[in-house]
Order: sequence, then C-alpha cells, then structure tokens
Amino acid sequence: MRCIVLANGEYGDLTFYKNVFKDCDIVLCADGGANYAYQLGVIPDCIIGDMDSINENIIEYYTSREVPIKKYPRRKDFTDIQLALSTAEEMGAQEIILLGTQGKRFDHSLSNLYSGLEYVKRGIKIIHYGPECTVYLVCNKMSLEGRTGDLVSVLPLGGGAAGVYLKDFEYPLENVVLECDNPYAVSNVLAEDTAQVQLENGVLAVFHYPG
Repeated sequence: MRCIVLANGEYGDLTFYKNVFKDCDIVLCADGGANYAYQLGVIPDCIIGDMDSINENIIEYYTSREVPIKKYPRRKDFTDIQLALSTAEEMGAQEIILLGTQGKRFDHSLSNLYSGLEYVKRGIKIIHYGPECTVYLVCNKMSLEGRTGDLVSVLPLGGGAAGVYLKDFEYPLENVVLECDNPYAVSNVLAEDTAQVQLENGVLAVFHYPG
C-alpha cells in the first residue's frame, strides 16, 4: 500500500508533484501540508497535527468535505511528521513518500529524515521526494533510477553502516564501513542510468540530485 504524506516545508513548482499521486492508496497531511494539498486539488484521507500552520479557511474546506482531522495539543512529544508516519503505518502503508520535508529549516529537515529510521528498519519504504533532491532511506538494497552524470551522496543515518556496496557509480564502493564522523561518500556520480546501492547493517540516506 502506497501512502503520500504532505508536510509544511518547501515545495517549489507544484506542477512537479502532479504525477506523484497516481496509484496512491492513502494521502495524509501533516498540519500545514494541507495548505499544499489544497493548492494541488487533493482531498486527503486525514489531516494530522496541532493545526498551528494550516489556514483556517482550508480547515473549513476540508471539514465540509468530511475529511477526518486528528488534532493534537501544541505541547506534545512528537512532531507532526512523526504522527503522520505512525498513522500511515497503522493504515497499512508499505511505501511512504513524503513531500515538503526539505526546506530552509535544517533542523526540521534532519528531524524529518530521522523520523523514518524505525519505519525503514521494519521494512517500510521511505522516500523524501522533491524537485531538487530526492532522499531514499535504505537498510538493505535498492536500484537507483536516474541519468548518467546525476549527483548522488550516501550518508549513514543514526549510526554506522557496514557492508556498503555502490555499483555503477563513478566512485564505486565494495564492502566498506561508513561512519557518521567520516562522511566521505558525498558528491558521487551515476556512471549508468541505473545504479545499485546495498548494505548489510545500518541505514543509509541516499541523496539523489537529478541533472
């Protein structure tokens, strides 16, 4: 089951996201992500958060269309993205694509990345999708689709990553250990339109910058 989560970050040109909703089973909005769902003409299955960044007229619009709203107090122990991810898992999502999770608030961007750690370890596919960069969380292997010459950085997330292999990159890696205090696997380049990323232990964040 495929789920889209809209966050309240940076989106850029909204036309970029038109096709991402195809073959989507669930759409969730983390608070102000509903503002972007409204602009995209999307009716979400649920809006989740403390409702401190959603426009009042948009709350009224979605309420009139009987969209469920799960409101939490502003003083809480989880971010809106964490709450949305938890809801997605409860609804049976096996692939979660997050929009608007990257932006000017670097702390928010990092928090959003870390929020997916436990989910990817449980076998749920986590993707942070954007026009300038798409970030994949990987704990076993993936085929990265792009174009020869695309820029790719690979960083361990939440600890070291062991048994890392990068195939069909300009700078391949074979059975290496990547540590957070030695983040050298940046600014790699696709040598083919499809490349392979694999690891034995840990979680990698794969940053893909399309050319």
